[in-house]
Amino acid sequence: MLKMHFHGHSCWEFTDGTHRVLVDPFLTGNPLADVTAASFDGLDAIVITHGHGDHIGDAVEIAKRTGALVVSNFEIVNWFASRGCKGHPMNIGGGREFPFGHVKFTIAHHGSTGPEGEPLGNPMGVVLGIDGKKIYHAGDTALFYDMKLIGEMYGPLDAALLPIGDNFTMGIDDAVKAVELLAPKVAIPMHYNTFDVIRVDPKEWARKVESKGGRPAVVKPGGTYEIS
Repeated sequence: MLKMHFHGHSCWEFTDGTHRVLVDPFLTGNPLADVTAASFDGLDAIVITHGHGDHIGDAVEIAKRTGALVVSNFEIVNWFASRGCKGHPMNIGGGREFPFGHVKFTIAHHGSTGPEGEPLGNPMGVVLGIDGKKIYHAGDTALFYDMKLIGEMYGPLDAALLPIGDNFTMGIDDAVKAVELLAPKVAIPMHYNTFDVIRVDPKEWARKVESKGGRPAVVKPGGTYEIS
């Protein structure tokens, strides 16, 4: 069984009873976070989708303390290496099997400067294969038609984690269309309500997804969704 713990914003923790993988651990400064950087131990890896501060977040502290492998694009892994973290560099279109599971990076339409404006490569989404399950974490992105290709080539997707907050990423209607293109078994919203500028109603999104024949699940920060 794969457990997906939502820690607010775009931060997800995946556990299968043996391995633990964290994605985009923005905790300090995140008013919705249910944990702190000190809450983690025994992590296998930290996956970073892009360089913005609300996604790199507390990853340096967590990676150095736990010894977790940072998996991201070449530029971001080098940025972490300069801060004493171990990592494995990849890039868009690349896939690799790790002891904890499979990582496949996809395109995302966004930006990827670092916390101090450093150029940190291109933004990415990621398809994680853990415990025989396939999870698409879209990162920060606009809607794009190749989401259909992601669903066809790397699916069937057990879950799609999609930003819905608008302003910086897809809003509600675009994220509804993303569910149509990806055709996941379940779609879960993220990257909303952390700040006023991305405040939306996830229940509105869920109603619209259902009206199109999709299966939504709204997981509150601190909540867990299990896939058996």
